[in-house]
Amino acid sequence: MASTHRVLVSLLSITLFSFILSASSRHQHPLDPLTPAEFSLIQHAVMGSYGASSTNVTFHYVGLDEPDKPLVYSWMSNRADKQPPHRRASVVVRFREQTHELIVDLSSRPPSIVSKEVYHGHGFPILTLEEQMAAGDLPRTHDEFIRSIEKRGLNMSDVVCSTYSVGWYGELRSRRVVKVLAYYTNGTVNFYMRPIEGILMVVDLELMKIVKYHDRFTTSMPTAEDTEYRLEKQNPPFGPHLKGAAIVQPHGPGFEIKGHTISWADWKFHIGFDVRVGPIISLASIYDLEKGKYRQYAGNIMWRHTETGISGETIREVRSDVSLVVRSVSTVGNYDYIIDWEFKPSGSIKFKVGLTGLLEVKAVNYTHASQITEDEYGTMVGANTIATHHDHFLTYHLDLDVDGASNSFVKTNLITKPVAEEGVPRKSYWTVSSKTARTESEAQLHLGLEPCDLVVVNPNKRTKVGNNVGYRLIPGSIASPILFRDDYPQFRAAFTDNNLWVTPYDKSEKWAGGRYVDQSRGDDTLAVWTKRNRKIENEDIVLWYTLGVHHVPYQEDFPIMPTLSAGFELRPSNFFNRNPVLKTKSPKPVIRSCKP
Repeated sequence: MASTHRVLVSLLSITLFSFILSASSRHQHPLDPLTPAEFSLIQHAVMGSYGASSTNVTFHYVGLDEPDKPLVYSWMSNRADKQPPHRRASVVVRFREQTHELIVDLSSRPPSIVSKEVYHGHGFPILTLEEQMAAGDLPRTHDEFIRSIEKRGLNMSDVVCSTYSVGWYGELRSRRVVKVLAYYTNGTVNFYMRPIEGILMVVDLELMKIVKYHDRFTTSMPTAEDTEYRLEKQNPPFGPHLKGAAIVQPHGPGFEIKGHTISWADWKFHIGFDVRVGPIISLASIYDLEKGKYRQYAGNIMWRHTETGISGETIREVRSDVSLVVRSVSTVGNYDYIIDWEFKPSGSIKFKVGLTGLLEVKAVNYTHASQITEDEYGTMVGANTIATHHDHFLTYHLDLDVDGASNSFVKTNLITKPVAEEGVPRKSYWTVSSKTARTESEAQLHLGLEPCDLVVVNPNKRTKVGNNVGYRLIPGSIASPILFRDDYPQFRAAFTDNNLWVTPYDKSEKWAGGRYVDQSRGDDTLAVWTKRNRKIENEDIVLWYTLGVHHVPYQEDFPIMPTLSAGFELRPSNFFNRNPVLKTKSPKPVIRSCKP
């Protein structure tokens, strides 16, 4: 019987992705993302529910309200004879300075509102692009801002304003506001490298007006010189000269797309989309079948060995590796995030995040690092330019059903023991000691302090030789928060306090930072949910892994930074009875004539 597992992956970030897949038919799968037609139906149903006051409604989130997991599994087990679960949408709107949460039933004709509630908790919905643009336009007609720009001898036509969230620092009451910062172009499109220091504006988004204005000081303006990153603006000499590499698939694509389901090698998975988290990989299964042909070549090694220990014989065996990569790219203000899910024939999934884009900088009066006499919270990357220290934390929601829904989390410690046997010259050896986490608190881990393996097992399924089937999480480089835990930013981001959390599956626990992140107070995060210390042994469990990067900028990151990557891996651990790619044949090399 073929072994299967399922992986749900969500990336916590407030982003907007663009993703296109061909669709052979409508809604063959209950996890398919909402279509443009459905968005129109949702908009019509929601606006109609507010009647004549609908002009005051603004949409802040519209996404698929995923069916409960058992309903999806039930449908998959007999999809030919079953209608998909009712298709519903989750909607968040603002109306008369309140946040409203709605559920729209798309299965009814016409679509109907089945739930409508006012949210009374802390925090606000994600910002819309329209209101950010409107807030960024306000300073141009604001008298104080006009005088500040004239005082600095700058041209208003070269000024760009950008909005930022204000956070929360213990205020008892919060208005829905953003801060607005100003930048200067005049010779470059890289306006982030030319901040207009000293001016701080606060815009009330409900009133759409500037409610606070401060012009506190002035500094030297960084020049536009050497800030351009467009190729046509670069001057010779160019280099290094890179020769192109051709990617050839002589037998056609190695994967198949049907609707939103992708099949490749022994993998099969569904890919959805959410405006807040981007692509969502779900129902990823690998079957324990032996197939002999892979059509893509990546140049890496799947496995190899050279044996010279047999007299008169030399054995060399190698298999070329092949990967299928699902990639999304998101631009969040000045930063770009490259998110990869790399599926391997061996059953591994590698997760990689690439950080690139533009640094956040501040203008200073210094022109040389030797002039700095106090902490400026960053690195001097150019004259009058300090790139500030900062962190990146991305939390992955990993719903692993390893050969079934009932799983356990096992931490296997690698421990050193003394050699007790007399007459043995060795003094120590290492072995393993495994412990199954029974509750959430036992699975909260701060990694990097001791060597260990982290495995999700199915305690009810075993291999031929008696091991529990499982998948292990292999962390990459470890980064943990270094702020005080009672500092307001860290209190709100307490889901980063541990590198790993394990919770029982709960459909409502979707985003590690809570549903409403803007000006949140840390009372609806992963760290709060786990205080219930629920049972996780032999249950349907979810892993939350936080990947972090502490970024100390360097001059090589200026004016645009080369990609900095981090990642981790999910790897089968006694999931198969032997090497699943043992009988895989390497693809034949493609030889093409090339002109120098």
